[in-house]
Amino acid sequence: MNALFGSSKSKEESGEHWLTISDLMAGLMMVFLFIAIVFMRHTMKENEKIKNVAIAFQENQVGIYNALIDEFESDLPTWGAAIDKDTLAFNFNSPDVLFDNGKIALKPTFTNILDDFFPRYLNVLKPFRESLNEVRIEGHTSSAWNITSSDSEAYFNNMRLSQGRTRSVLSYLYSLVPNETDWIKHNIAAVGFSSSRLILKEDGTEDVEKSRRVSFRAITNADIQIKRILEAEE
Repeated sequence: MNALFGSSKSKEESGEHWLTISDLMAGLMMVFLFIAIVFMRHTMKENEKIKNVAIAFQENQVGIYNALIDEFESDLPTWGAAIDKDTLAFNFNSPDVLFDNGKIALKPTFTNILDDFFPRYLNVLKPFRESLNEVRIEGHTSSAWNITSSDSEAYFNNMRLSQGRTRSVLSYLYSLVPNETDWIKHNIAAVGFSSSRLILKEDGTEDVEKSRRVSFRAITNADIQIKRILEAEE
């Protein structure tokens, strides 16, 4: 009988064997639960870091925007200008005031505006310089050139025009604030975008006049600020 069905001792041994497997599985479950808890805590900590980064970035953006508005709000209508809250771009939107058609020389009215605007603009940004990557003078054109030009020819002709205009602006500003020339040289760039960033009307068509503009854009060094915050949280 024992040979056919096995002894009672072997049953007990079998029971002990399954009890050991059960304990092992329970132990593994506890290990996995512990790993999950540690992972969740790490994820929560990382999420908190991301939240702190977002808050710091937003506060800096809002601070710069509010400082610009406080300083220049009353001048914007007179200058035909506007400040974009999302990009911190100070846009001069009156092409007839800025340059003659197809020319890169600054018109006298625009130089008068820059005489007033630029020293004050630098002063507004001074408390935020540690958080700035650069100030970019951006030249933008419409997509138009002449009726005989292809789209590609118009684009590159406008590229040359927009680049020439921003260089003219930077050249004029370089000696406007003599005590800031070193900072200007290292932190202000002149860039021409041609017609790559058009302003569109509500119906989706190009707004030719608004597309022709010069912008001063404060670009924050968000990547460096993010790194500092993450390191401080460790």
